[in-house]
Amino acid sequence: MNDRIGKCVHAPKAFSPLASAVHVALATALLVTSTGALAQDSPATPEAATNLDTVSVLGSRTKPRTVSSSAVPIDIISGEEFRNQGATDALDQLKVLVPSFNVSTIPIDDAASLVRPANLRGLPPDNTLLLVNGKRFHRAAVITFLGHGLSDGAQGPDLSVFPSLALEQVEVLRDGAAAQYGSDAIAGVINFGLKKLREGGTAEVFTGKYYEGDGLTTQYSAQIGLPLTERGFATLTAEWRNADDTSRSVQRDDAAAAIAAGYPGVGQPAQVWGSPKVDDDFKLVYNLGLSTDNMDFYLFGNHAKRDVDGGFYYRDPTSRSGVYSNDGGDTLLVGNLTGAGACPSIALRDGSGTLLPYAGVSAAVAALPANCYTFLSSLPGGFTPRFGGSLEDTSVFAGAKGTWEDWYWDVSGSWGRNEIDFTIYNTVNASMGPVQPTGLSFKPGGNTQTEKNLNVDVSRDIATGFSNQPLRLAMGAEWREESFTISPGDGPSTAIGPLTEQGFALGSNGFNGFSARTAGTFDRRNWAAYADLEAQLTERFLLAGALRYEDYDSFGSTTTGKLTGRFDFTENFAVRGAYNTGFRAPTPGQANISQISTVFGGTALEDIATLPPTDPIAQLKGAQPLTPEESKNVSLGAVWTQGDWLFTVDGYQIKVEDRIALSTSFAVTPAERAALVAGGNPEAASISQVTYFGNAFDTTTTGVDVVTSYRSDHFGGTTTYALAANWNRTEVDRFDTDFIDAARVYKLEESLPRTKGYFSVNHQRQVFHANLRFNYYSSWYEDHLDSGVVSAEDGGLPIHAGSALIVDAEVGWKFASGLYFSLGAQNLFDRVPSKNPWAGVAGAEYPVHSPYGFNGGFYYARLGWTF
Repeated sequence: MNDRIGKCVHAPKAFSPLASAVHVALATALLVTSTGALAQDSPATPEAATNLDTVSVLGSRTKPRTVSSSAVPIDIISGEEFRNQGATDALDQLKVLVPSFNVSTIPIDDAASLVRPANLRGLPPDNTLLLVNGKRFHRAAVITFLGHGLSDGAQGPDLSVFPSLALEQVEVLRDGAAAQYGSDAIAGVINFGLKKLREGGTAEVFTGKYYEGDGLTTQYSAQIGLPLTERGFATLTAEWRNADDTSRSVQRDDAAAAIAAGYPGVGQPAQVWGSPKVDDDFKLVYNLGLSTDNMDFYLFGNHAKRDVDGGFYYRDPTSRSGVYSNDGGDTLLVGNLTGAGACPSIALRDGSGTLLPYAGVSAAVAALPANCYTFLSSLPGGFTPRFGGSLEDTSVFAGAKGTWEDWYWDVSGSWGRNEIDFTIYNTVNASMGPVQPTGLSFKPGGNTQTEKNLNVDVSRDIATGFSNQPLRLAMGAEWREESFTISPGDGPSTAIGPLTEQGFALGSNGFNGFSARTAGTFDRRNWAAYADLEAQLTERFLLAGALRYEDYDSFGSTTTGKLTGRFDFTENFAVRGAYNTGFRAPTPGQANISQISTVFGGTALEDIATLPPTDPIAQLKGAQPLTPEESKNVSLGAVWTQGDWLFTVDGYQIKVEDRIALSTSFAVTPAERAALVAGGNPEAASISQVTYFGNAFDTTTTGVDVVTSYRSDHFGGTTTYALAANWNRTEVDRFDTDFIDAARVYKLEESLPRTKGYFSVNHQRQVFHANLRFNYYSSWYEDHLDSGVVSAEDGGLPIHAGSALIVDAEVGWKFASGLYFSLGAQNLFDRVPSKNPWAGVAGAEYPVHSPYGFNGGFYYARLGWTF
């Protein structure tokens, strides 16, 4: 019989603090919270869907608890449930299974297309901490410059680097936990628990595509468990995936006008909105353990690589500033290559603003003197850059834990790195004129995030005279080092060419290369000491507290605390609550990044420079040194169990002060631009706007989670019904009007659905299973293309989208031989958002940040063998 629970590792009475910075508060939503065990869509056995003994390592630093005894809400999702759906990316899998978790497709958003920002409880992605086997996982190297209000400037972890086959279960702690884990755990904590196999394994192939016929996804997965001596295990999991891109686009109005005027080579459509292409998405996870009589050794980690290639904004040959025209499209931008002789002006529009026929414009271009150059001669139809890059993620965790007299200890160290090398092609460095790199391809450089952690944790039980339960004490210390590296781009991507002074944009158009002047490595170190105490004061009353002191070399120290309690009125009914303070430290990347991006400025594309708050340009616009975000989190809930019923309800309020985000953009005047260039900032020659990171607003997030489930013997088998829903609202309490504007505030408050949830039915009978899930999304708001204005009357592009019900379905068979097969459809009825009323502006057929996507229905098949 396969040993699938890692029995070779001793389980001390009180788990080690670090990995257990998880214990006290976890168990409650376990049985089946938003995605609890009871809500499994396809458990391997009926018992798997009703196992009340499932435990977690989240919440406090004492021993783990079962779902129905936790003092704070947690979702526990089995690895089987993760895999038995059409989504193959962990972000999309969580989006369906955890109601308070949101993520969008992100079609055209610079580096956010490579690592998509996700939001738990309506807060930014770097307000959620990711753990693996209870240990802190490093954040991604991507800083979300274009986060559509909610995620602007965030630098969170990349959850998508883990294959679902490697996961035994995923635990989502829906409560603040900075006192246990430190920075980032304001919205909550996600823990990926890896499988422990001594023998056996799985091989699987998955394929699917969208109803539209695009987005073909092929995935191969394999896992094997091996004995590591008689008292150890080694579990290896690998996954390889390719996903084609999609397009949900219409022709842009300006591109259609150019075609009507006879301009050749304009794409149909000129700009693509859809999921980017993902090539060679390879993921490897290893989990090893070895036991002795009083000590356990562990080693686990991951390695992942993928290439991403996505769309970008179309460069209109009749108006794109810095390339084709600098006066709004009235006349053509013509450069003098030699400085000898004047270059004539060429009109693009008549006096009424109507495009002149291309035949006449091209004749004037052909008649230009040899020393005069315009991009209309080489790219008459305009161009649409393609942007992407190569991502590589690696981590290793190693440690030992055991006993010494009455103490339990855990010593561990980890190293993690996320590295991204950007690529942009089918674009130009306009300042270089006709001399462009082969294939119009540029290497703008990259970012690397590296983290090191050392932890020492101890815990013990202390006998007391007031209860038959011991007092559980856990203490620990942590040292961390975090570095952010900016790698310079190649010469063409950063070149300040000879035509710069004539108004041609410098650097690779769309995503300028990182200059050698701003490149470098930026470090930060911190250490922490913490303690956790839990007491079962009476048979019915549990009380726990945690305290953490943390010191940073960059901005000083902070102290956070947490108090958790639970009172069981009966064996079936209990109330629970928690109060905690938290913080999030600004990352070295946020404090030092310098980047020039192209964004849609309402009516035209603009080059915006994101600068460190210490930069003279940013300080000219009011930037101040970054300070940590601080939070206060209070929650109150109830748990009721009765036979095969489970019901939990939890309300919460999260107040965050001094939130860190990107400022609104500030215009750079010609005089300021000239002064900046003269002061040693040559890249300022092309920028029209600047933005920077700062602490400038406070928010209050209020919400309610409701989870219920029921197991029955309906339809001749075991049928489990589960419902999980979240209501969430964020309000901006204070904001600096010089930092963000009313449009940004409106996006923060309205961009996500207030209500999101699902109702699922899982039927298991012998070898057959069937799953049906109804996913509900309430109305939501999109500021299309980040126009920056709330009303259409004032020039904005608002979209107020209605609610939607998305249906997922799957049927499958699992035979005694280990062979299994399933067929399913995600978004069975091909539901897409209402048509985009501003589709002609940039060619997006649907709102691009729909919480349930815009690609429509996806059908899939899975074939595998477990041995």
